Amino acid sequence: MQLKMRPFGPIAVICILAMICQIPASSLAQSHVVSPADLQKEIVTASQTRQHNIDTVRQFLSTPTAEKAMKSAQIDPREVKAAVSTLNDEELTRIAARADKAQSDFAAGTLGERDLLLIIIAIAAIILIIVAVR
Repeated sequence: MQLKMRPFGPIAVICILAMICQIPASSLAQSHVVSPADLQKEIVTASQTRQHNIDTVRQFLSTPTAEKAMKSAQIDPREVKAAVSTLNDEELTRIAARADKAQSDFAAGTLGERDLLLIIIAIAAIILIIVAVR
């Protein structure tokens, strides 16, 4: 006695299609984890932060002391200021933080003018090196 087995392939496909048709279309649509408004807000915030950091570094390098220090080290201040905008966000944030710290330390009297000059030259050299490496 032989049993004849019916192929279950077509029946399985019909069952799967029937189940898919029962799922509401709204649940199949991808939902965004981040809304477009939040994304726009983050982009604006990042852009403002970057511009603030660029302004901070350029102001620091535009002081008479900084320009004098760069000229004495034979570094073109205009080239350094132009190179600031080519830095990536991480490098720019780091250099802006150092510039802020140097200015506040100098204003507080914890840094002498000689120390400030060395910091200015170091920051200018770092900017030029980063740009040259790229």
